[in-house]
Amino acid sequence: MTGIGLLIVDDHPVVRDGLRGMFAADDRFTVLGEAANGREALTVAGAVTPDVVLLDLRMPVMDGVTTIRELKAAGSAARVLVLTTYDTDGDVLPAIKAGATGYLLKDTPREDLFRAVVAAHRGESVLSPAVAGRLMGELRSPAKEPLSQRELEVLALIAQGCTNRETAGRLFISEATVKTHLLHAYAKLGVRDRASAVATAFELGLLGKN
Repeated sequence: MTGIGLLIVDDHPVVRDGLRGMFAADDRFTVLGEAANGREALTVAGAVTPDVVLLDLRMPVMDGVTTIRELKAAGSAARVLVLTTYDTDGDVLPAIKAGATGYLLKDTPREDLFRAVVAAHRGESVLSPAVAGRLMGELRSPAKEPLSQRELEVLALIAQGCTNRETAGRLFISEATVKTHLLHAYAKLGVRDRASAVATAFELGLLGKN
């Protein structure tokens, strides 16, 4: 084998084809294998021992963050470079915490992607500008206070379409108390209205799934 050995993991065949063609045309790289989801990636990685895994995040069967953790648990020495469409806090932070060496978006120019793979192979952290900005913002922001159980109960009922009055009746509290809980929840979630509070709570996994 010559060049940096790559494993391409993405559930979209067109994306895998495009990446394989790009890297196969450059003698700095060798594409060792492909996978359509995290579970396949673990099997292929065990067979071909890649140097760098190019990994999408949102995939069926096993998502990217779980895949990163499982690769580490299996003792893989491969560097993981996330290549995805998503740059929300809910995607970026878990991937970095799980052990990703880098995080790039799929609109990254070809040469920048090549340089990122080389850098990741050396163990250097590689972040797209948007992702770097999010991480810096997270570091500079004070940790958010978690929502109380009552605030979560209020938000859950609001998410079901209950009015403040209906929520108060269900929880046997006053309507004014409901408003107070909502205001506290807004402040903790960094939002200004009911819809944003519910959306953010779902995004953070605080209310489960619809």
